[in-house]
Amino acid sequence: MKSYKKELWFETRSRRELVNITPDVNVCLQESGIREGLLLCNAMHITASVFINDDESGLHHDYEVWLEKLAPEKPHSQYRHNGFEDNADAHMKRQIMGREVVVAITEGKLDFGPWEQIFYGEFDGNRRKRVLVKIIGE
Repeated sequence: MKSYKKELWFETRSRRELVNITPDVNVCLQESGIREGLLLCNAMHITASVFINDDESGLHHDYEVWLEKLAPEKPHSQYRHNGFEDNADAHMKRQIMGREVVVAITEGKLDFGPWEQIFYGEFDGNRRKRVLVKIIGE
């Protein structure tokens, strides 16, 4: 069995942003040479997420509105965590959206359903952060 690991680095332009990282993950898969196996992709920061969904701008807007209702950024004083930092809402948004995805690899391709794409969700941006891609298989 072969194993492959790569870190993808991101620095978003805003505090919250959704980035389609499927092309980056596909490059990792091609570099790995693995044709059958599993791919793990996870955010390595507690205020960021990796998830699978549709690449549709209306849906992304709906996520922003929904997450802001569930864990509003302001007022910062509503959170006991906020003191040195003002990112308690980002921790909660990450918890809702999840840490990682696992995708089957079949015949050298990500084995997706219709419309599925991998996204990096940033909830406390303007800093350099990373995503781990780990692939195992043959």
